[in-house]
Amino acid sequence: MAESLTEKYRNAPAGPGVYLMKDRNGTVIYVGKAMNIKKRLASYFVSDRHDPKTAILLKNVRDFETIVTCSDHEAYILESNLIKEHEPKYNVILKDGKNYPYLKINTNEDFPAIRVVRKVRRDGALYFGPYSSASSVRKTLKQIHRIFKLRKCGKNQFKNRSRPCLNYQIKACLGVCCNNVSREEYERVIRDVSLFLKGRTKEITARLKKDMQQEAAVHNFEKAAELRDSLMAVEKTLERQYVISYDLKDRDAVACAVDNSKAVVTVFFVRGGYLVDTGTYTFDVSGDSQAGVLSAFVSQYYERTQVVPGEILLSCPMENSDMAERALSGKKGKRVSINVPARGEKKRLVEMVERNAGERLEKIVSARAETESVLLGLKNLLGMESYPGRIECFDNSSIAGQNPVSAMVVFRNGAPEKDSYRKYIIRGGHGQDDYACMKEILERRFSETTKDREFPDLLLVDGGKGQLGIAERVLIELSLYGKFAIAGIAKKDSEKGEKQDKIYIPGRSNPLNTGRAEKVLHLLEQLRDEAHRSAVTFQRKRREKKGGQSFLDNVPNIGEKRKAVLLQHFKGISRIKEASVEEIASLPGMNARAARSLLDALEKQSCKTVKADDVKHNREQRGGV
Repeated sequence: MAESLTEKYRNAPAGPGVYLMKDRNGTVIYVGKAMNIKKRLASYFVSDRHDPKTAILLKNVRDFETIVTCSDHEAYILESNLIKEHEPKYNVILKDGKNYPYLKINTNEDFPAIRVVRKVRRDGALYFGPYSSASSVRKTLKQIHRIFKLRKCGKNQFKNRSRPCLNYQIKACLGVCCNNVSREEYERVIRDVSLFLKGRTKEITARLKKDMQQEAAVHNFEKAAELRDSLMAVEKTLERQYVISYDLKDRDAVACAVDNSKAVVTVFFVRGGYLVDTGTYTFDVSGDSQAGVLSAFVSQYYERTQVVPGEILLSCPMENSDMAERALSGKKGKRVSINVPARGEKKRLVEMVERNAGERLEKIVSARAETESVLLGLKNLLGMESYPGRIECFDNSSIAGQNPVSAMVVFRNGAPEKDSYRKYIIRGGHGQDDYACMKEILERRFSETTKDREFPDLLLVDGGKGQLGIAERVLIELSLYGKFAIAGIAKKDSEKGEKQDKIYIPGRSNPLNTGRAEKVLHLLEQLRDEAHRSAVTFQRKRREKKGGQSFLDNVPNIGEKRKAVLLQHFKGISRIKEASVEEIASLPGMNARAARSLLDALEKQSCKTVKADDVKHNREQRGGV
């Protein structure tokens, strides 16, 4: 196999492009870029000296594919897209696939509001960001509204409002909807907001002081007081901001810390010389260097964001920095430099970021060690043969046997894995028989039709010996008993003086002694509580949805549009009953067939109601006798 790969390498192209390494199943396990594909592949298949990660990778490579691009810029972008598409095992992957929040001011409107968006479009609007989190952007938005009093109402509200809203009454809005605020005055406020978001607060304070003095000179003291309040708010915000550099430039400072299996990248976002935001990102790694992690982060992060600063400072040199500079410069439309500072305030800034990354990684490693200790304790407590990496927990929920549902939650390595959660609608009509409901759900989960789904290392059911017995019986019937561990968790009985929840396992009538395993018990309680929360939430949503349904929802040939027309015209079901086929058919979107279908359904409903009333009357008569 090695000879065939070497032979294939000799025929590889020598230009810029991307290469995809594949395993024996044809799965892409690594994606890389290069300015010269053949030279890069030589480092894999010709050289005998490899770092630990490359050595592990090459043991699993059975084939590779190359894609030639017109430039290294295209290779840079293509690599990032392919990593997102294939999620290769040996690539460092930025897993938070979200679009980062921005603040948008649509200057095409006469009196624009400021909004939070997650997509940047070429529409002539002003965009500020990206912000590292929703909480960060909300905090900034709150500051802006407190200082500048922009309009907060939506576009339709703004157009149709006839009197000022509460925000104007409490002096939190200029009231442009109903007051004489000129377009020029509002545009000046928008310019101040723009300066504020760019970090140029000194310009704002200078102008506010000047305007305040002018208003006071002409004895317009109310306006002067408003300007004074805005000035004080800006200065207070300025006091809380940390001055990073005095050249007033925009830049990002990026540093990473790496251990054997985790890496943390921390970013300080500096705008106008002030630190405006920070972001922390974690990666799963396997022998990757700091340079490799930084290279992966810069290519993936800045490919997703729309705003690229003029300078990116790194804690150590990254791979393919020249290629990254050209790609980011093309995206920004201006020169972007990637540097590793050696001295001065930039060096001190990067060292500060590096310390933050190191502290964050230390906390992650410590938490991971604590979780592993708890899971090993769980393995020992239950006498499990395998490590409980995946735990599934089930719980049922209903109200007096109505709308019964069940939920399955999954914890992976001690933490919730929400993508694997499942919700079930119980179909068997078991009423309040919790055992029958549990049996149905476990049969559906572990039946032949779902055997392609990953099995747990531990199955936990909410309940005592009864529910555990049901789980045992289901697994025996499906020939799965012994494939993984099972346990039941029951709430403590305070009236009997019990101080802890009880854990039951097969073959033992009494609960386990968890007195010395409090953290293990707490983990199982977390699972049980999460399953209960998920089931109750699902049951409530179904109940609310059912409660909000109309009789018309179940009538053939009556969709949402016809339903809206009928209710708007007749104002209720009782009036529809009194209408003729011709009257109903004459409404917009209706026809004779739909009208007859509707009246037939209403007649059947009336018959059922009369029958139910007769049964109730007869029952009351018998009770009276």
